[in-house]
Amino acid sequence: MKQNSIYSGDLILVNASHQFRTEDKSILVPVDDQFPDILVNKKLADAYQNIMMKIHAQNKIVPVSGYRSHDEQTALFDSSLKENGKEFTYKYVALPDHSEHQTGLALDVGINQENIDFIRPDFPYDGIAQEFRNTASKYGLIERYGKEKEEITGISHEPWHFRYVGCPHAEYITEHNLCLEEYINIIKKYTKENPLKYHHYNIYFEKTITSLDTVCSGNNVDGFIVIKE
Repeated sequence: MKQNSIYSGDLILVNASHQFRTEDKSILVPVDDQFPDILVNKKLADAYQNIMMKIHAQNKIVPVSGYRSHDEQTALFDSSLKENGKEFTYKYVALPDHSEHQTGLALDVGINQENIDFIRPDFPYDGIAQEFRNTASKYGLIERYGKEKEEITGISHEPWHFRYVGCPHAEYITEHNLCLEEYINIIKKYTKENPLKYHHYNIYFEKTITSLDTVCSGNNVDGFIVIKE
């Protein structure tokens, strides 16, 4: 496995301290046939569509923003600076190469209504939006930026922003009220000999991976999160 694999996978941490390094547009697909211009990682697209079917949310919830290139993120950041000012922009818009949207693993969703705010779409904690939120982890999605996690994530509360991390990671993160930063640090405490046992999985951290058969994800920091059934 190539060393730069540490910078790829469903669990990579992308934030102000950890830059996104590997881009693969070949894995991007439309999140929904009705929104062909909103691209995401195929795993995220499948998860989104399954959630929408499960809760019968078609035409009630819509995707707002998925994958953004470096140039698109730069344009959004610069535009927000001009229109909304520095304080707002640094709260809600990540710097280029530090945005999860560049990974293809992040999706902003909103309630389907006439006027949808591209940066802060309406996605309340009730009704169909809450049904989506309650179902998300079963399909590998987490609400990425919780209100009580702002000091850890460095991003203001974003109830509309969901991140694909896969199962069973999403279920563990949601069940224990964690953000991705906290989960990655927790997993570092577990080894192959003493893994985190969750459901029928063993989850643990390794600095390097030698077996090509190992199911894992880089954490974009210092190693790999391994999962075995």
